[in-house]
Amino acid sequence: MTIIHLEGEAQHFPHPPEDSVEAGQASEPAAIPFPRAVRSFVTRAGRVTTGQARALAELGPRYILSFDTSTPDLVAACSNKTRAQGKEYAKTVLEIGFGMGAATAHIASVQPDTLFIGCEVHEPGVGALLKTMGEQNLENIRILQHDAVEVMRHMIAPGSLDGIHIFFPDPWHKKRHNKRRLIQPPFVHELATRLKPGGYLHCATDWEPYAEQMLAVLNGEPLLANTAPDYAPKPEYRPQTKFELRGLKLGHGVWDLVFRRQ
Repeated sequence: MTIIHLEGEAQHFPHPPEDSVEAGQASEPAAIPFPRAVRSFVTRAGRVTTGQARALAELGPRYILSFDTSTPDLVAACSNKTRAQGKEYAKTVLEIGFGMGAATAHIASVQPDTLFIGCEVHEPGVGALLKTMGEQNLENIRILQHDAVEVMRHMIAPGSLDGIHIFFPDPWHKKRHNKRRLIQPPFVHELATRLKPGGYLHCATDWEPYAEQMLAVLNGEPLLANTAPDYAPKPEYRPQTKFELRGLKLGHGVWDLVFRRQ
């Protein structure tokens, strides 16, 4: 469920169907220069359906947050606002790259006491999640349609998160592109500093070489401790996506990694 943004704004094209791109699975755009900095998403094609457009128009103003560098503690800002509305959440979890939002909606439905802040720039995905939220009356999700790396660096205060989810980020299969992967030591260190003591970082991937890199990087972060000897059993709250189920039928593996802030 969260991805490297190349220079310029994300653009969407009308030809692929909305379900042709799964969470965190994006193809590399052609003829685009190597990015100057790692970010949390790639430019992806997609079209916004009528239902998604309606959800964006009707629910977007309520649930989509603005990227604002003058808000250095987004968690506190959200808590103050929801408290004023008569609702207080026990925990806050940041999700990087939620794709079409199916897993996000499921987890939010089984953890109603947690506020989920999801970062996703793919407009059909944002519309799809908002549509599901409306259908299921889910109110414990907020969305930032912005690069999650910038959100985390400018709007997430140290020690403010109870959890971070990064499900199926782009694996950048080619060796020469491995440096574009999101899970790298500097970024993982920044993620770890945003967690409360005891907070968790949950990553999942279906690409074994990336799983191996994730394990090495996470093990190398002194602020984090593995909750398992190596890879963790899939937590009950994380559902299997359509993409994941297709992969499992083809004999592909899926690796979950769950680390806690020490």
